[in-house]
Amino acid sequence: MDEEMAGVTKASFGKLRSGEPVDIYTLTNKNGLSAKIITYGATLTSVMAPDKSGKLGEVCLGFDNIAAYEFNGKPAQPYMGATVGRYANRIGKGRFTIGGKTYKLATNNPPNHLHGGESKALCWVNWKAQIVPRPDGPAVQFTYLSKDGDEGYPGNVNASVIFTLTEANTVKMEYAATTDKPCPINLTNHAYFNLKGSGTILDHELYIAGKSYTEGDDDLLPTGKILPVTDTPYDFFTQPAIIGDRINAAGGKEPAIGYDLNYVLLPGAKGYATVARVHDHNTGRLLEVRTDQPGIQFYTGNFLDGTLVGRGGWKYVQYSGFCLETQHFPDSPNQKSFPNTILQPGQTYRTKTEYAFLVK
Repeated sequence: MDEEMAGVTKASFGKLRSGEPVDIYTLTNKNGLSAKIITYGATLTSVMAPDKSGKLGEVCLGFDNIAAYEFNGKPAQPYMGATVGRYANRIGKGRFTIGGKTYKLATNNPPNHLHGGESKALCWVNWKAQIVPRPDGPAVQFTYLSKDGDEGYPGNVNASVIFTLTEANTVKMEYAATTDKPCPINLTNHAYFNLKGSGTILDHELYIAGKSYTEGDDDLLPTGKILPVTDTPYDFFTQPAIIGDRINAAGGKEPAIGYDLNYVLLPGAKGYATVARVHDHNTGRLLEVRTDQPGIQFYTGNFLDGTLVGRGGWKYVQYSGFCLETQHFPDSPNQKSFPNTILQPGQTYRTKTEYAFLVK
């Protein structure tokens, strides 16, 4: 297939330490909005979106080189823009049981498993990519075969995500997966956004369509309880509210205070709906998140500490970006009351999420 199609270009993004090349695909729609995705981790590295004056600006945190993205063995990395899995979020004590057999995973977020594990997690491998025709805008499909036993998970899993930059200014991600053994699957994107393109997101206004959340322990692992947000700091966003106004009451361990929890989305939001909105009053930029998933993890970059330097020399300090990760609930393989996440042979896992970049 031709390596360029209307609205899509391909270029080199350098090489991994192994010498394997990494490519970057740039999608550009008719309005001039652009999105860039690299094959490593099927990672969204850039989104250029217009402000209220029509000026394009960067709203997605990212890096200029592959070395900054490549897995380095450390237990906690920021996962910026990556497609995470096989299981996004946490699995308690790094283990789960299917059919009487217990599978052990890396506890890369001690004492729990996080975002699929270590070097063979989907966010730390180089995916294959091809430009694909889509009716609503330029698109690239990324695929990866995660082999039986990778990171301790059972089954050969064929994973796919199609990124489309629609003419309606949305970055659409369509996920699919199949397996030859029962396996938990929960894929999401871990992009960090800042609608100003600099500074912190504490002055952004947020709304989330969720009036309950999965209670977590001190290690952010669900207890199994789904609780109302009423009379908690998490109730704040059931109406549009400024992120920083109550962030000191949001919880977390010092110094990583901030929001990091899974909202259970409203029953009316199930199917496919807008489940969150973020507005930056300074630029007029508005981000809408649309999904068919039952939960969304809101995270305020609590663990960013200024040691990472992004494009343009921007030091990523605490609260430099926010994440809204559409997902099934954390630790679902060990929580019988949560929606099932075990994919069976013969089934196809499918889910869709859009980030819509609007102006208000």
